[in-house]
Amino acid sequence: MNERLVSLDAFRGITIAGMILVNNPGSWGHVYSPLLHAPWHGWTPTDFIFPFFLFIVGVSMVFSFEKLLAKRTRSDIYKKVLKRTAILFALGLFLSGFPKYDLSTLRIPGVLQRIALVYCAASFIFLNSDIRKQVWWTVGLLLFYWGIMTLIPVPGYGAGDLSMEGNLAAYVDSGLLSGHMWKETWDPEGLLSTIPAIATTLSGILTGHFLKSGRDKMEITGWLFTAGWILVLIGLFWHILFPINKPLWTSSYVVFTSGAALHFLGFCYWLIDVKGYQKWAKPALIYGMNAIAVFVLSGLLARVMILVKVNSNGSETSLKGWLYEQVFSAALGPLNGSLAFAIANVLFWLAMMAILYNRRIFIKI
Repeated sequence: MNERLVSLDAFRGITIAGMILVNNPGSWGHVYSPLLHAPWHGWTPTDFIFPFFLFIVGVSMVFSFEKLLAKRTRSDIYKKVLKRTAILFALGLFLSGFPKYDLSTLRIPGVLQRIALVYCAASFIFLNSDIRKQVWWTVGLLLFYWGIMTLIPVPGYGAGDLSMEGNLAAYVDSGLLSGHMWKETWDPEGLLSTIPAIATTLSGILTGHFLKSGRDKMEITGWLFTAGWILVLIGLFWHILFPINKPLWTSSYVVFTSGAALHFLGFCYWLIDVKGYQKWAKPALIYGMNAIAVFVLSGLLARVMILVKVNSNGSETSLKGWLYEQVFSAALGPLNGSLAFAIANVLFWLAMMAILYNRRIFIKI
C-alpha cells in the first residue's frame, strides 16, 4: 500500500480540531462536562484526544520511515529524528513560557514536549526492531509501568497509592521538576508517565504495519474493529486493578484508548478508503495536513487574547473576556456562549488553514 492513507489524515484533523475545541472555552467556569478531562480516575470524551494523536503519530511513522529508509542512510534518519525531537520540544517550551519566559518557573513538561519524547523513543524502537520485538516493547512498557506504580513505595504513602498526592509519578516529578510543573506536586505530562505514552505510539506503529500488510481493505476494516473491541475490553478489565487515568497515563488507559483509536480509525478507513466517501472529510483534511502548525498558532492566539486588555464599562478586561461576555455570553448565556466561543475558534482556524491548504502549503516539522 503506497498511496496516501486519506483516512489517517482525516483522523489527525478531527483530533486536532478536538484539541482546539476543548482548549478554548469562553470561560473555564462554564464548560459542558464532556469537554473537560476527568478529575482523576475515569474518562470523558476529552481524555481520548491526546492518546489518539500519539496513536496517529505511530501509524504515520510506519509510512514515513519506509520512504526515508528507501532514500537515506540510517544515520541520516537518526539525525532527522533528533532534529525533529528538538524542534518539537523547543516549540513546547516556547508555548509554555510565552511571553515572559521566567526560567525559574517555566513549565518544562507539556503536550508538545511529550510528543517530542515519545516520537523520539518510538522512532528508535521502530528503527531497531521488527514487528515481534515491537509487540514485546509495547507489552513490556505497560507491564513495567504497572509494576513500578503499584509495587514501589512512596515515602509517606506506601506502595500502590494512586491518589493525586501519593502516586510514584508525582513523587518522581516533584523530585526532578519541582517548580517547573503544571501543578505544584504533579504534571499530567510528567516524566514517569511518558513511559506508557511510548506504548500508545507503539500501538499505532503496530496498526501501521497491519495497514501496510497488503490484505483486502474490507478484511483490514474488520480486524481494526475486532482488535479495537478486544483492547477496549482488556482496558476495562485492567481498570479494576489499575484504574484508567489520563494524568497518570496508566497502562489500562493506554490499552483502552488504543482500542478506541482503532475503532475511530476503522470507521474513517471504511468510510473514506473503502467506500470512497471523501467530500465530508475535507475540513478534517485541512486541519490534518498542518496539525502541529495549527496547534501552536492556536495556542499563541489564545495567550495573546488574554494578554491584550480592553476597557469594558469602565473596567479593564482581557480581549478574550470581553468577546466572551459581550458577544457570546450576552447572546447565548454563559454555558452555551462558552461552547460557541470554542466552536468559533475551531471555525476560525479552519478558515486560516484552508488558505494554506488551497495554496498547497504544508508546514512540516
